[in-house]
Amino acid sequence: MASLRGEWEHLLQNREESRDVGVFSVSIGNVPDRSGEALHELVRATLSRGLGERRFAYGMERRGEGSLAVSGVVVLRGPDGERLTGDAKAASIVQNRYDTRSSADDPSAVFSFDAYGNGVDYGTAKLRRLVETFEGDVHDERGMAIGNESLAGDLVQKGWRHQLHSRKSRDVMHLIMSARAGTDVDAFKDAARDFLADQFSGHRYVFALHDPAEDPKEEAEGGKRPHVHVHAIITMKSEFGERIETSPQIFREWRQLMAEKAREHGIQMEMTDRRELARAPAYGRNQVRPISRQGRTEHVGTSEAAHIRYQTKRSELASVARAPRSVEYTVTARRIWSELARANGDRAITAYALEQENRIETAWMRKKGETEMSAAVEKFGSKYQANMVWLQAIVSEADKVREMSRPEFEAYEKHVETALFRFERLVSAEERDKFEEIASAAREHVNVRREILELNDERRALESQRTELSAEGRGNDFSARGHDDPSIGDQPSREAREASERIEGARNGIERADAEGRSAAAAEREYAAALDAAAKLMVAGNSFMREVAENNADLRHAVEALERAQGGKAAATTATAGEDERRLSDESAMERYTGNRDAEADHDSEAAPQPPAQRRTQDAERGQETTPKSGEANRTDPPQQHIPRLDELDREEQERRDRDRDDFER
Repeated sequence: MASLRGEWEHLLQNREESRDVGVFSVSIGNVPDRSGEALHELVRATLSRGLGERRFAYGMERRGEGSLAVSGVVVLRGPDGERLTGDAKAASIVQNRYDTRSSADDPSAVFSFDAYGNGVDYGTAKLRRLVETFEGDVHDERGMAIGNESLAGDLVQKGWRHQLHSRKSRDVMHLIMSARAGTDVDAFKDAARDFLADQFSGHRYVFALHDPAEDPKEEAEGGKRPHVHVHAIITMKSEFGERIETSPQIFREWRQLMAEKAREHGIQMEMTDRRELARAPAYGRNQVRPISRQGRTEHVGTSEAAHIRYQTKRSELASVARAPRSVEYTVTARRIWSELARANGDRAITAYALEQENRIETAWMRKKGETEMSAAVEKFGSKYQANMVWLQAIVSEADKVREMSRPEFEAYEKHVETALFRFERLVSAEERDKFEEIASAAREHVNVRREILELNDERRALESQRTELSAEGRGNDFSARGHDDPSIGDQPSREAREASERIEGARNGIERADAEGRSAAAAEREYAAALDAAAKLMVAGNSFMREVAENNADLRHAVEALERAQGGKAAATTATAGEDERRLSDESAMERYTGNRDAEADHDSEAAPQPPAQRRTQDAERGQETTPKSGEANRTDPPQQHIPRLDELDREEQERRDRDRDDFER
């Protein structure tokens, strides 16, 4: 190695590495009689007096009466930009601060630097060694305990990394070329040699092949990797003064050349782009740390986002890139896979092409919702995207169900306000108007849901009152049949449920027939018969059918037609005397409710419900004439008073969502 360095000396810049992290020792005397957290506060205050506002971690042990021995690791660059050099000169600067104590009662301190180094890796190693030495009794400048090596690594990589400002130069490049397990070792070594000679002509380099069978390191130590690979160290500067340029496009060209050289030596290798196979993006070594080297090395992410990225890559979950150019590339790749699958006669190739095409489609479907949200919030910039996605998901949560209980609504309202609070903290002054617009729309959405909840509560209360009145009117019938007959309360509910299921099944049959392009006449006849049966139940006094009719305009039309055909007398034949009086009042109200429409509607309408296709045509022609023009019927039938308003709120809410989506798309 010494000889090699001498040969490469003229190609190296020989710049000194930056000093990012220092290892220090402090002997503190004149320590008051303290213990526990009080003693730690004293030590932190003493260290901060010499090191300033720099980030540091320390461990301590007692050395006789009134003295402490403290060892620690410190970030050499301070918040003000001052960088200590980590040597004797820097130690004298810190010591001078201790020597100028404000009071004789302050603890005395003798400070020295023991070592210094560059980069995150150095800082992590030293802090983990400190944790090991003091058996987990290590704290940072804020008092946080660092009890194990995992926490030590997190502190350096998450908390200290951005304060290091490392200026480590790059004179050489470490390049790794690998092939799948089972590749011929000698052939791959020759391919790597040819690749290096072709691509890095004029540069100095050395390389070594790692054969799993001859690896001296044990598997637990990271050796005996199942795939053959080559390590190469290459000077960034050539003999002619040219420096190696690196970019994603250049790396792609290197992979293409390496695959070409491998094929020349009999190795079946192709350069593949992850976008062609819907592969997940790779993760860097700073995003994960190894936790097991048995077989395939297992890692854990250094952050939640990094761990998700690692798990996605490790499981090879189908994934698509989102950048515009990558989207175009993926679309082209899918088209080529499709053409290959349909034009190739080889079953194996066809099956593989179809698999890749399906994989891309799966990735598109999985990311479709996120992609749409990204487009919707494009005007806010990428740093708002995560909060916008979360906010939109919380606000839309109530749309999954038609009705919410009051506790559910209160929890939902709290979630929305929490989302708005979190989002508001990231909004800059120039984006304030846009945020206020979004917040206003979100709160309006919540208010609409609150109004719907209150109307539903009132409707349920009125329905309960009507049920009690009906039960009183049917008292004699209860006596005749016996109070223990379970069919008294269950039969109307069961009949309504069966009628609703029959209607839904017939409607699904019509939709399937339309989708398949075949005649839907039989399904429409079944649908008309189901509506007729349900209308008869409702006219006969089955109150459970009312909720079904609220959501089915065809059923409401069928009920109106049946009532006109029967002259409002059908209900009187099945009710008791007390119920007759109430139902006659309801029927007269219904006649007033539909009177205005009947005056303008087609008087030749049939009593039996019409096929849905024909009814939809007539509804379109009649337009708004099918909507009640007054609230006269609602005054007689209190529950009906809220149904039009509830439907109106639902329509307004849907229209608002449509407008918001159109605005976002524009």
